[in-house]
Amino acid sequence: MANREINRERIKEVERIIRPHVRRTPVIEVAGADLGLDGVAVVFKLELFQHAGSFKARGAFANLLTRTVPPAGVVAASGGNHGAAVAFAAMKLGKPARIFVPKVASPEKIERIRGYGAELVITGERYADALEASEKWAAESGALRVHAYDQVETLLGQGSTGLEFEEQDPKLDTLLVAVGGGGLIGGVAAWYAKRVKVVGVEPEKAPTLTNALRAGQPVDSEAGGIAADSLAPKRVGQIMFPIAQELVERVVLVSDEDILRAQEMLWRVLRVVAEPGGAAAFAALLSRRYEARAGERVGVLVCGGNTAAVDFTRAHGATRGK
Repeated sequence: MANREINRERIKEVERIIRPHVRRTPVIEVAGADLGLDGVAVVFKLELFQHAGSFKARGAFANLLTRTVPPAGVVAASGGNHGAAVAFAAMKLGKPARIFVPKVASPEKIERIRGYGAELVITGERYADALEASEKWAAESGALRVHAYDQVETLLGQGSTGLEFEEQDPKLDTLLVAVGGGGLIGGVAAWYAKRVKVVGVEPEKAPTLTNALRAGQPVDSEAGGIAADSLAPKRVGQIMFPIAQELVERVVLVSDEDILRAQEMLWRVLRVVAEPGGAAAFAALLSRRYEARAGERVGVLVCGGNTAAVDFTRAHGATRGK
């Protein structure tokens, strides 16, 4: 049974609290024919235009505005996006922040965190290493832990993405959502509560929710691939897992090559540069790992844009002439 703390009424309450602090990100409809997907309407929600470059700002503000922040401030572990969001929220609300990131974090995300004035600690090879270090610091300092995905307030904040998307386009049939630790898809699935088919998308090299659903519980998984700095935790969260079991229709896997093609198509058609994790949901549709039916109206969350300009020649293994 899904976690009853994560429900539509609570998401509405949190959305009202964070509304003055987050952006209402735009949606844009693209004819499927423009994407090589005849007969399908595709509606992108551009969360990469959110403060700090990703949807994570919603969960960050939800934590800092609904929980008591001690004098020691807040502490978070992150592959990059959550850290940037917590650093941004802390800066705006005048709270100290210490952010732990692994060595795999991209330079763009590290630069954002530093730019928001947080104390940055780079440690370990993967997110799990940074999380362990952050928990040790929280125990020593008394700082408030702000978990990237396994925290009720985080899921409620991310659920506001679904609330907002439904207001902007109430006629979606399906919504594709990238999965890392599961905070976004957990909150969004709780909001829609099966009124829209919610489909998770994971990289083949980081199948955390896929493996968890197969095992019947969160389990350790591979954590690699091109989107490792945003979609490759060691395992999905305990809080989101029962939500996914009950409310996520299915999960599909995409390759690194699929993600690169999706990044390129987003640039060609929309002139936006999404990070690999931000393009993963679209990759499922473009590669037909999710096969949309004729007449289907498919929502796609483009959830992050913290990356440098992409060299799209990597998608084809060739260098184009200038």
